[in-house]
Amino acid sequence: MKSIFFLAIIICIGHQLKANQFMQNDTTGNNQLTKKEQASGWQLLFDGKTMNGWRTFKNEKGSWKVTGGILCSSSADDGNADLVTDSMYTDFELEIDWKLSAEGNSGILYMVTEDYEHSYLSGPEYQLIDDEGFPEKIEDWQKTGASYAMYKPLMMAAHKPGDWNTTKIIVNKGHVEHWLNGKKVVEYTLWSDDWKQKKAAGKWKDAAGYAATKTGHIALQSSHSNVETSGICFRNIKIKTL
Repeated sequence: MKSIFFLAIIICIGHQLKANQFMQNDTTGNNQLTKKEQASGWQLLFDGKTMNGWRTFKNEKGSWKVTGGILCSSSADDGNADLVTDSMYTDFELEIDWKLSAEGNSGILYMVTEDYEHSYLSGPEYQLIDDEGFPEKIEDWQKTGASYAMYKPLMMAAHKPGDWNTTKIIVNKGHVEHWLNGKKVVEYTLWSDDWKQKKAAGKWKDAAGYAATKTGHIALQSSHSNVETSGICFRNIKIKTL
């Protein structure tokens, strides 16, 4: 019995060490705005040191940590609440760097309210997932860059797990664009006939609050994988209102 107990401890420590290794930054000079960006109205949403300007969804328990200039969530930690901005946004351009561990699953949501049990019941989601290595079968509308359960990506543009990616999301008077590593992977118009048809026929058909408001929080989805060593990290989070 003791040997089984100690084996469980060793496995747990091993998972935590792998998660900690993933949550290490490998570059310097991040989380800053250039003078040109400042002049054109960009604002930093993450200072690289604290979670100022952010809180967990409905103030529930989360696994978020700031380490080495990056903001991370790990499935090995207790608590999986998403992280949301204190401020709310209507029309904006959001840029953010992220890296995902092998078999990882996360997302970036926008127009999120706290009127429902989960952030995804109100906010459209820019999907982040290990497209090739995720342990379960995934559909095209679940792949990286997709508007989750609505619009599949036009192409696969994500780097391999562990490498940094750059995402851009533009929301402007209902027109939405998802960009990944310099490539436009999704484009759609909120509340259009096509959008309404997809919503009515898909996963969100009974989600009355899905994209129901034009203003909401930006949300970072916690690590949503069943693999304990999985994680998601973000840096260089900046926004410009339009």
